[in-house]
Amino acid sequence: MDAATAAALLEIAEDARARARQQDPDANRPVEDRYPELLEALDWHLAVGQPDAAYRLASALVPFWISTGRIDEGDSWFERALRTGDGTARALYDHGYLVFFAGRYELADQRFTSALALAQTIGDRSLQALVLAGSARVALNTEVDDAVRLLRLALTVTEGLPDSDPGRSSSLHVLGVALQMSGDLEGAREVMSARLSMGRSSGDEFVVWTESANLSMVERRLGNLDRAEELALQALRVSAARGSEMMVAWTINGLAAVTAAAGDHERAATLLGTAAEMLRRAGGGWPPDEREQYDQSLAEVSAALGPDALAGALARGAGLSLTDGVAYALRG
Repeated sequence: MDAATAAALLEIAEDARARARQQDPDANRPVEDRYPELLEALDWHLAVGQPDAAYRLASALVPFWISTGRIDEGDSWFERALRTGDGTARALYDHGYLVFFAGRYELADQRFTSALALAQTIGDRSLQALVLAGSARVALNTEVDDAVRLLRLALTVTEGLPDSDPGRSSSLHVLGVALQMSGDLEGAREVMSARLSMGRSSGDEFVVWTESANLSMVERRLGNLDRAEELALQALRVSAARGSEMMVAWTINGLAAVTAAAGDHERAATLLGTAAEMLRRAGGGWPPDEREQYDQSLAEVSAALGPDALAGALARGAGLSLTDGVAYALRG
């Protein structure tokens, strides 16, 4: 490894991250092709006394680690790197964000708490908001009101920054989820609809996916099942094009909830089996709102179907590949 090669690898990783945000199905390919070298570059930067460069590269790899089921590999690297004591606020945040999606909430919360102190010290308002949104994600597991408080604080911290600022944008996204979980469905709809409109106008497919999926959940709870299904299918088409099994699992989970609410319980159970197995293969865990939705849908189909019918539908769903699972979901 040398400086020129390391710089070229960083460019590849950062370009892939940008392409992934636009849901480019080939975004991961350049990273996959040179993944061993990228891991070597991470350690090389640390060995030659360039921790900031190492953490910048790791930050670019976080979406790749999540979308390809390699959270454990990223977690292991961050653990080793952060033991050196050279961790930045952004590195601590990135590690917390990474392990959050594997359901390691205690570690995520520790990282977010440490990151916030450093972000406040350097006066980075956008990063403070990112970290507060991360802490709010964890709080959604047990204290929804506390999550809303943290997100309101993040929006106060970033007052005057555009809604497209990463910290403010993340805070608005999680606020919509928190309001939905708190029961403020109209407030959640307002936040999510505004972000969906922004995503469409700016061509940000990641925002279109997340807010379509989240708004589907709200519309379902408001009783607007046709609109909820339309949004869920839109989100599924976007996530399927990206090819990330974890993203697809979350999206099919939402579609299963709409299907159960419409009374098609056997199909809903099949979709739940597909979503749960996809998530397992991806090495992820349900985020709080998705877990709540999954548990409610499973309870609904369990009450409607006999034990044998339920077990059979779940097993059929679990047996579907990513491609077949998406095809099955879209046929609905």
